[in-house]
Amino acid sequence: MKIKIICVGKIKEKYLKDAIDEYKKRLSRFAQIEITELNDEKIPDNPSKAEMDIVLKKEGDKILEKIGPSDYLITLCVEGKNLSSEELADKVSDICLMGSSTITFVIGGSLGIREDIKSLSKLRLSFSRMTFPHQLMRVILLEQVYRAFKINSNEEYHK
Repeated sequence: MKIKIICVGKIKEKYLKDAIDEYKKRLSRFAQIEITELNDEKIPDNPSKAEMDIVLKKEGDKILEKIGPSDYLITLCVEGKNLSSEELADKVSDICLMGSSTITFVIGGSLGIREDIKSLSKLRLSFSRMTFPHQLMRVILLEQVYRAFKINSNEEYHK
């Protein structure tokens, strides 16, 4: 099993890099982890809709280049489906049983993810109706994926 995370924006904070590295290490016994960081586009102050569309297009084009044709695509978006940790574990298990060898998660930039990419996804996933910084979301996603594998392995994990 391969877990790919495609994310717009770079992690600069050491404490977030350390958390990401820790969860990548923990996950390595269950799956191959690949994180692709894409440069975010500069957004002008008080951007117009047209300027926001240009940013989303450029970021979206970079995202599309990194999605494999057989990837099981999951986009993280606020309007997505809320799942419990157990439901996410079931989803990961179902994806494996369906024969998909790569699950690709996409975390957009500050403007989110282009609609056509969301439409390509097999699951729009929301962790909350609240908005989180995309850098922090990467840590939260890795922790939940790790938790899913622990649940599916019938291993103890903090509840």
